[in-house]
Amino acid sequence: MENHMGYVHSLESFGSVDGPGVRYVIFLSGCPMRCQFCHNPDTWEMKKGTLYSADDLLEKALRYRNYWGDKGGITVSGGEPLMQIDFLTELFRKAKEKGVHTTLDTSGAPFTEEGSWFEKWKELMKYTDLVMLDIKQIDDEQHKILTGRTNRNILRMAEVLSDMGKPVWIRHVLVPERSDKDEYLHRLADFIHTLKNVEKVEVLPYHTLGVFKWEALGIPYALEGIKPPTKERVENAERILGIRK
Repeated sequence: MENHMGYVHSLESFGSVDGPGVRYVIFLSGCPMRCQFCHNPDTWEMKKGTLYSADDLLEKALRYRNYWGDKGGITVSGGEPLMQIDFLTELFRKAKEKGVHTTLDTSGAPFTEEGSWFEKWKELMKYTDLVMLDIKQIDDEQHKILTGRTNRNILRMAEVLSDMGKPVWIRHVLVPERSDKDEYLHRLADFIHTLKNVEKVEVLPYHTLGVFKWEALGIPYALEGIKPPTKERVENAERILGIRK
């Protein structure tokens, strides 16, 4: 019997922006990306957090089931949940056995079609009802500047999910001087239009609420002086990406 342990950064009992309905949100530790706008740099290290078994975590979440209604359930976010894919798969499999709706909130950064990891990922997808995929930047070179990593495997993951017919919400953080250019937004829109499974697209305006964490951790903040996007630029991005309010 599987009994993986997972490093959990934090828990949120009543998430309202992390998938459909009211969600119990589990933030796992560990992330391979170093996004310049990250508001949780304290989640980067894998083995910082509280260790849980899947059974204990699920038991904790199920105490709130009465609040979930028809649409709610469990969302696993991070950090990057795919860094702990064995634990995540066990958690989602056991959640599905209890009839719980499962949502994965991911950057897709660990995705690969090589070796045993891809087989594990396909197994995880059997127990995942919805994937919320963050596409940080459509341009690969700009993506490397913004996150420290390529986006090629991330876009490939979106294509594989489309081929599978797995429901996906696309999220895009709008960062002035980084991703907030019409050229990039049109390219992102064109890419999204090639996918057959996107149920929703969300623009998340960049904010500076996590800057104090960078300071506390002694990490230089690369976006110093960059302000959040204006309402007009957010609406412009939503219009280009075809979001109807």
